[in-house]
Amino acid sequence: MTTRRGAPWLRMFIVFAAAMLTGIAAPGIRSAGAAPPAPAKCTLTPSDAGDPAYKPNAPVRSSVGTGFVLSGVVRSGIDCKPIPHARVELWLRGPDGQYDDAHRATVITDASGRYRLQSNFPGGTDYFQPHIHIRVAVSGFRPLVTVFLPRAGTREGTLDLVLEPEM
Repeated sequence: MTTRRGAPWLRMFIVFAAAMLTGIAAPGIRSAGAAPPAPAKCTLTPSDAGDPAYKPNAPVRSSVGTGFVLSGVVRSGIDCKPIPHARVELWLRGPDGQYDDAHRATVITDASGRYRLQSNFPGGTDYFQPHIHIRVAVSGFRPLVTVFLPRAGTREGTLDLVLEPEM
């Protein structure tokens, strides 16, 4: 997984602004009275605050372009076992740097918990490096919203997603 780069104050501003706009808690912030998360046996995938460009019900498809492939396995944070038939939503900016419906997809994990999306290399802007947003919602687990940051010049990336159990 690629780490985030850029001005730390800008990342924090974006995370908290998105949290305020979407009503989703920012990473590391828990609502008053919320129970502490259940202990996990494998490292959970960090969750972002969300993205105002998210639109639910992206069409089920495995391709939204060509030139880049993102794949991985969705796993349980309880025992690290793969989660089959998980709904993985992905959205990214097109080559013109804009979000559009042509660059949104839902993929369903196979019996081994694997997902794969073929796309163009994500478009970037002056303010944001190229990235792919990912949202996974599975019954019995907290929804996960995260971002994959591909390295410039690459044609593929891998991101395993480990979900936190609801307790």
